[in-house]
Amino acid sequence: MSVFLVTGANRGIGLEYCRQLKSRGDTVIAVCRETSADLGELDVRIEQVPDLSQQESIADLIGRLNGLEINTAILNAGINHVMDLNNLDPSSIRQQFDVNALAPLLLASALIPSMSAGGKLVFMSSRMGSIQDNTSGGEYGYRMSKAALNSAVKSLSIDLKDQGISVGVLHPGMVQTRMNLNSDGIPPQEAVSNLLDRIGQLSLETTGSFWHAEGKVLPW
Repeated sequence: MSVFLVTGANRGIGLEYCRQLKSRGDTVIAVCRETSADLGELDVRIEQVPDLSQQESIADLIGRLNGLEINTAILNAGINHVMDLNNLDPSSIRQQFDVNALAPLLLASALIPSMSAGGKLVFMSSRMGSIQDNTSGGEYGYRMSKAALNSAVKSLSIDLKDQGISVGVLHPGMVQTRMNLNSDGIPPQEAVSNLLDRIGQLSLETTGSFWHAEGKVLPW
């Protein structure tokens, strides 16, 4: 039985991670701004954190964990404010950088002392953060923040390899969640099943790679 910490756990992909991990017998620490009825029904440990981009909030969470060893952290929380060149919103772009790039980096740094050799840090990104894969433009804040996340995670994979911690960057595919209300994507259950397969295969040999949930390596 392993200990998993999942952020953005109250809905969507994060909630489904908690559901599937709990069902297979793992210990789950569900981190979110505020809980939900669906999450409360899972009988997992819920830790509410107001703002993971603030070091004070992160320090409070680490204190509550009280030295618990984390085997795998899945840093999943994120936001997307749709915008194109005609409606650029600087404050929104900054917020997306805070939530999508800065917050997971700060939390990962704080969690490292609680992880032993063989631990895994998993970051939920998006192929929209790939510069090479961008063929449709737009989505400035989301694309920029996810590209920044990808860059940070690549550095983490190098810095943590000697400590025996593997680092993965995952794209879930198009998934039917509240973030993608009009999506023709796959159900969260299928997406998370694929993602857990990728996490299971993550190792020091594959650390620092950018994977589609279905198993394809994505370009940066």
